[in-house]
Amino acid sequence: MANHKSAMKRNRQNAVRRERNRANRSRLKTLVRRIDEAIGANSPEQAREALQAAVPRIARAVNQGVLHRNTAARKISRLSRRVNNFARNA
Repeated sequence: MANHKSAMKRNRQNAVRRERNRANRSRLKTLVRRIDEAIGANSPEQAREALQAAVPRIARAVNQGVLHRNTAARKISRLSRRVNNFARNA
């Protein structure tokens, strides 16, 4: 338990940031799941739309400090490759 005024403020800030990060990570997982569902439903159009919605959110997560930039680049690359290969073969 924090005893100093600055430590109490730091705890409050950490709590707010933790909740914000959890919400952002959850949103990212939902967007990725929508891509997976579109691929599973054999719908290339929906997969492309889901990818277009996911890429800016992943990039924004980097700016917000939720994801490391290399992690985001890897996720975007892998998702794009999956959607493009699926659309090409569908």
